[in-house]
Parts: sequence; structure tokens; C-alpha cells
Amino acid sequence: MWFRQACRRLVNARAHALPPARTLSTSSRSAFRTSRLFRIGLASGGVLTASVLLGNAVGTIHADAAHSEGKTDSERHKTPLSALIRTYAVYTMCSIPPLVDYSPAILSALSSVPGLKQFTEAFVRATFFNQFVGGDTAEDAVPVIEKLRSDNIGSLFVYSVEVDEAQATGQAKHDRETEQTMHKHIVAETLHCIDVAADFEDKHSGNNGTSVTGRKTWVAIKLSAMLPRPETLYNFSKHLVASRPAASPPIPFPGRPLPTDFNILSSNLPPDSPLSSADTADLQELLEDLRLIGARAKARNVRITVDAEHSWYQPAIDAFTLALQREFNKLPAKPSSFFRSSAPSEPANVQPLIYQTYQAYLRRTPGYLRQSIAAARTGGYALGVKLVRGAYHSQEIVSHEAARNASDPSSSHSLSISPDPQPPVWSTKPETDACYNESVVMLLQQVRKDIDGEAPRIGVFFGTHNWGSCDLILDQLLKLGIARKDETGTVAMPVETTERVAIGQLYGMCDALSNSLVERTRCDSPFVLKYLPYGALAEVMPYLSRRAIENKTVLGNGGAAEERKRAGAEIWARLFG
Repeated sequence: MWFRQACRRLVNARAHALPPARTLSTSSRSAFRTSRLFRIGLASGGVLTASVLLGNAVGTIHADAAHSEGKTDSERHKTPLSALIRTYAVYTMCSIPPLVDYSPAILSALSSVPGLKQFTEAFVRATFFNQFVGGDTAEDAVPVIEKLRSDNIGSLFVYSVEVDEAQATGQAKHDRETEQTMHKHIVAETLHCIDVAADFEDKHSGNNGTSVTGRKTWVAIKLSAMLPRPETLYNFSKHLVASRPAASPPIPFPGRPLPTDFNILSSNLPPDSPLSSADTADLQELLEDLRLIGARAKARNVRITVDAEHSWYQPAIDAFTLALQREFNKLPAKPSSFFRSSAPSEPANVQPLIYQTYQAYLRRTPGYLRQSIAAARTGGYALGVKLVRGAYHSQEIVSHEAARNASDPSSSHSLSISPDPQPPVWSTKPETDACYNESVVMLLQQVRKDIDGEAPRIGVFFGTHNWGSCDLILDQLLKLGIARKDETGTVAMPVETTERVAIGQLYGMCDALSNSLVERTRCDSPFVLKYLPYGALAEVMPYLSRRAIENKTVLGNGGAAEERKRAGAEIWARLFG
């Protein structure tokens, strides 16, 4: 009862987002109190952890061991016991629904209390931060990238920042000077991230760093963080939904982008436009910043993936990503000679530079993928596809229902901008799973055609924590003849395949799956990548809150419990044989 009451008080707290990163400073007196509280907290935390991990060993962990899957000797040797204990503790917390659901409010409330703030940050750093984040800076994350590469796993590197969703509709307070400084800092940090990734690959790739293949440290970007206000992206999406001509055949919301989407930046705004002059100026600046990022990535040979976000941002994100693909994935003109060389003249273009994220939980995805393939063929650019299931399902459903049920949509606080009667996402997870797997088959067929010399060129990154989908990917590679089984039963892939196809999971999640994929495949460069965020603790707190919440859906029903069971089984084996 007391826990329920405490959670309710925390949910009713006024703060909805964590404060921005700042230097922590305290007086010597408060530091003494904090230090004492910190020691007490660590002591009590140690007792709690010991009781969970050791006191329950005969019961919980032993029971978990019977259900463990994917455990191998190599995993046992690679993972330190301390990391296994942390994983067990993190996924134990992720298995408690009330704790997960209220985690953003709990963190916000505790972080606002002097003394508790430092303890809360220390606890989060020792658990969720170290589980899911590579470090405070790009340089801090390099040892993690090195460790992953030693296991033949690449990295999808990202400076992790999240926006306050209240800002999407202008409901949050704005500090224009801070916003201007912060979003330019994020752009600068992204450029730095590209350089760190490139330096790592230059060190590890062949031909003294000049090789253009096998470079599996990529960089992800999140567009809503690269504007002074995410409200601008929201307004641009509303404009695009209202102004784009209908697709033929129809594509459900968020629709499909067009090369003409940016015409509004060079024309006068209509009186009823949701965009302001400040919005168009910020959009123009973002377009220029993204071109800088694309140019740096091209010069340093680092692949870029553009993260998908909520559906109310997606029309605008699609527009920017299409513009980047048309510019930086442009294929060289075909030689005028009748004779063709058997080897590609520009191997750097085998794999696209810019990848767009397609969310399988969106109803539009099957039709949108087909349209994207056709557009790339017509436009003469390589298509980069990052296929994921999607991370915002519950929010999409709630927002759409609120908008549809509002008596006056214009006064609704819902963020949904979909004109469709149905939600933009599938209603059930089996529908999403079916869409994902159907897309896998379609995309790998396109990879086969690309290898055979048919347009368009394509690169596919499958982001999935689903064992069944990963099995399907490997089966399709074999079925299509772009991989083969060697005498040991291992799936061997030539460079033509590994330069076009990769699989990835989030850092700190589904390591058993990642290790299983590495052990079941053989290739010269990593086939498996980990999505590896970095950033100061205060900056990544919202990301960590979302990771906890997403574990309920990203891993499926009981997924967090399965992760806990795997870690528990390994702890039991280490301690008791």
C-alpha cells in the first residue's frame, strides 16, 4: 500500500522531465551530508543486492537456470561476474511493472531533492547507465567499442539526447538562448562522434586505414534534438500532411516524402500555415547542418542512420532523410561504354552512406518500402534501410485515441496529427512481427538483385531483439544464395553480403542473441552491431527511462524476465558450478 501511495505522489509531481546537464557543485557542508547519505545508500543498496542475488540464490536464480537459453562457453569467459550481477539487478527492476511505468516520475522527483539527487545519480550510474551507455564522452566509449570489436561486433555510435515531448506542442517553457546553444552543441558533438568513429576504423581497417570495406562503426542521429525546439519539426510535419498530394497507391500516415517537400523554405508562407518564419529559418539551418554531417561522414567513410521517432515527427524526418539520401547516396553515372567491368568501379558505393529507419509497427511500412525502392531506382541513388519494430506503440495508440475522441480536435492536447481513422500503428504485436518478417524477405530479395547488378543498390540494417526474426534472416541469406554453410555448419558470408546486410541490438540488451549470431556466422568484418549511446549522465537520463519502459515491449512479453533468467543462470554457474 505504501509503495502504491508513494508512486501516486511521484506521478503527481509537477516536473515531467529531468533538468538539463550541468556541473554539480555543493558547499562543503552539503557535501558532507551528501557523502554520509551516499555511504548509507550504498551500504543499504549492497545489503539489498546481496539479499536479492545470494539470499535468493537457491530459489530464484536456481529456478531461472532451468530456463536459460543461448548460454555458451565463450559468453561465460567474456562477461565479468560484476557485469552479470548488474545485468541481473537491472532486469529484475525492469521486470516490476509499477517500477518501470513510474520510473521517469520517480527519477525526476528524487533528482529534485538535495542529497537524494547525488545518491540517485550514483545508483543510476552503477546500474542502468553502465548497462546501456558506453560512457560520458565519445572517447570514454572507445574501450567499449574496442571490446566489442574484439568479439567481432561492430558499433552504431550515437550521442544520446532525448527531447521533452511537451515541447512538441509548445507546452514547455523555453529558454531561447539555452536552446540555441544546446542544439548547436549536439550538431558539433555529432561531427566529433563521426571523427572518433572514423579514427577507430582507420586504426582497424586494412590497407593502412584506406580500406572502404569492413568499416562497422556507424553513427546514428536524432533529428528532434538538432533543432532549437522540437515544436518546429512537429509543425513541419503538420504542413507536409496537409500539403502533400495523395500517393498512388495510397500509403497510410505518415505517408511518403517527396523531393518537393522543402519548397516551402523558398516560398512565402500561406496565412493558414502551421509554420512560422522562425520555424522555416530553423528548418533551413537544420538542413545545412545535416549536409555538414553528411559531408563529414562521406569524407571519413562513416555510415549514418537517421533514427525514427514518434509518428508526429516522422513526415518531417522522412523529408530530411530523403534529401540526404538523394545527395549523399547518389550513384555514379553509368559508363557510356557498352562493356562493363566485372568489378564495381566505386566500391565505396556498394553500401549506402545514409540509412533511413523504417518502423514495422507502422501500417504504412509494406507499401512505403516498395515505394522507397521504386523511388531510389528512379532517382539513381542507393537505398539505405534500417528496419526496426518500433519503440513508441503505447504512446501512439493513446495519442491517436485522444485525438479521435476529442470534441474539438484543435483544442486537444493529443500530439497525433494523423488524418486516418485507424491508428498509424498495428493494433497487436503479432501484426508487427508479421510485417517485420515480410519486410525481411522483401529486402533480402532486393539485396540479391543488387548483387546480381540490378538497381537500386541497397544496404539493410536489421535492428531486432527477436530470435525468430534473426533465424529468418540467416535462413533467407542461405536460401537466396548470398551466404552458404561451411563444413562446420557455420553461415559463411562473402564481403558482397556483409557490405549490404547487418543485424543489430541495443547495447546492454540481448547479449545472448548477439553472441549467438556471431558464433553462428563467419565473415571478415562484423555482421552484428550494437547500438551504443554515450553522453553525460544528466543528458542520458531520459534515454535510460525510455530503455526501462521499452524493455516491456521491445523484448516482448516477459522479455526482461528472460534477460534476468539468463544472467541468473550464468551467475549460478559461476558461483556454484
